[in-house]
Amino acid sequence: MAIMITDDCINCGACEPECPNTAIYEGGVEWSWSGGTKLDGHITTLKGVQVDSKQDQEPGSEDFYYIVTDKCTECVGFHDEPQCAAVCPVDCCIADPTNVETEEELKKKQTFMHGG
Repeated sequence: MAIMITDDCINCGACEPECPNTAIYEGGVEWSWSGGTKLDGHITTLKGVQVDSKQDQEPGSEDFYYIVTDKCTECVGFHDEPQCAAVCPVDCCIADPTNVETEEELKKKQTFMHGG
C-alpha cells in the first residue's frame, strides 16, 4: 500500500528529500508526473489516464506535506523500507489503508516512472 501523511504532521519537511520518487510535496504545492521521474511528454498513467507529464496537478493538501499516492512505491526498488517513515520525527508517515498495493504493483509503478 502507499504511504500517507496524517494530520499529525508538524511540517518539518524531513520526509520530502528522502523520497526517491519525488512523491512528497509541501502543503499547497502543485506536483507533476515528470518531477523526479523519467516521464516526459504526454503519458498514459498506470490507471489509464492520459496527461501531460509536466502539467501541474492540484495539491493533495493545502496545510500539510502530502504524498501523491500514484507516485509512491513505498521505496520499493530503492530501499528496504519507506524512507519518509524512517525519518519522520512524529511517526505521521503511515501505510494508507485505502490504497493497498502488492509488492509487484509497487515494482511496476517504480519501473513506469524510472525505467527498467
